[in-house]
Amino acid sequence: MRNLAILGSTGSIGSSTLDVVKSNPGMFDIQLLAAKSNHPLLLEQIKLFKPNFIYLEDESSFISIKDAIKDIDQSLEVINNEKDLLSLISSNIIDTVVAAVVGIAGLNGVEAALSSGKRVLLANKESYVVAGEYLNKICKENGGLIIPLDSEHSAIHQCLSRGNQKEKASRIILTGSGGPFLNKKKTDLANVTMEEAIDHPIWTMGRKISVDSSTLMNKGLELIEAKWLFESDTNEIEIIIHPEGIVHSLVEFKDNSIIAQLGKPDMKIPIAYGLGFPNRINSNVESLNLSELGPLTFLDPDFDKFPCLGLAMEALITGGTAPALLNAANEVAVEAFLNESIKYLDIPRVISEVLEINEIKKVDNISSIKEVDLIARRSADLIIKGLAA
Repeated sequence: MRNLAILGSTGSIGSSTLDVVKSNPGMFDIQLLAAKSNHPLLLEQIKLFKPNFIYLEDESSFISIKDAIKDIDQSLEVINNEKDLLSLISSNIIDTVVAAVVGIAGLNGVEAALSSGKRVLLANKESYVVAGEYLNKICKENGGLIIPLDSEHSAIHQCLSRGNQKEKASRIILTGSGGPFLNKKKTDLANVTMEEAIDHPIWTMGRKISVDSSTLMNKGLELIEAKWLFESDTNEIEIIIHPEGIVHSLVEFKDNSIIAQLGKPDMKIPIAYGLGFPNRINSNVESLNLSELGPLTFLDPDFDKFPCLGLAMEALITGGTAPALLNAANEVAVEAFLNESIKYLDIPRVISEVLEINEIKKVDNISSIKEVDLIARRSADLIIKGLAA
């Protein structure tokens, strides 16, 4: 039985993970559920899955849930201090960590898990975008294991893995649906609303990642993540647009044969793969009916219409702290768009300016990454204020 910690349990990935756990009784013991502020949903999860520990970042939510659980489970330990959270993640109580916190905020949890040799199911792509090389190093030094939960990276992992062995790819092909604006003209994007940007045609996701999908920044971040997850050269990774969302990624080998992973566009499939690896467990997802699929389409990405993808590729090639600057600027710009402080097409403009005005440095450690992240956020805030003036 695996002892699980789910970081971001009330988000879409965390909730889907618990659905998979529920579909495989007796295989997993929930030790820790961690969330930011959604204490009503966390309370429901506590009642159903009976964790031994819970963590709530938000102070008022922490106080509310402490009062609410008094009549549920007196032995349940409630923590609100990140130091205590990281100590628990590093302890022998937990052997598997589902890293599903969105953004750079998830980096500390991933580092703590890998530093203590844990099995990490990675949905927090931003950690590997900003610190992939460093995280690979500590993973190898401490005997950790990383299994990606993004559908595309999970697909690549499945294509590469043969039992407990991995084969080297000559080409990795990341697929992406193209988002809600695939068939819109560039001129039509000037007045895009928040509601339109988060209305993804295939996937059900949180607001931030939905906007990233619409700008293709999500695919750019996945490109950077893939380099470090699979230790590939930049020129070995390609992106192809696949609107139907059935082929989740492909891998080509030195004999020029290509293996693809197909499945319903449901995150419970890669989650079940990660939880069960190297075995297969129940995802509770409807089987794919090939005869009902119809044509499958593959298109080259439009870099002119979606400049965020090009910015991500430039950051990957530049290296150093460029991906950290890119990620921080994007997080700030997307939040500003969601709050209706900037226009949709201002998102790549903010990111480009942050990359242009900040010095690119070597990544030495997590502290240096956090310093660059803070600088980029301040730069982005100033640029956004200028746009609003």
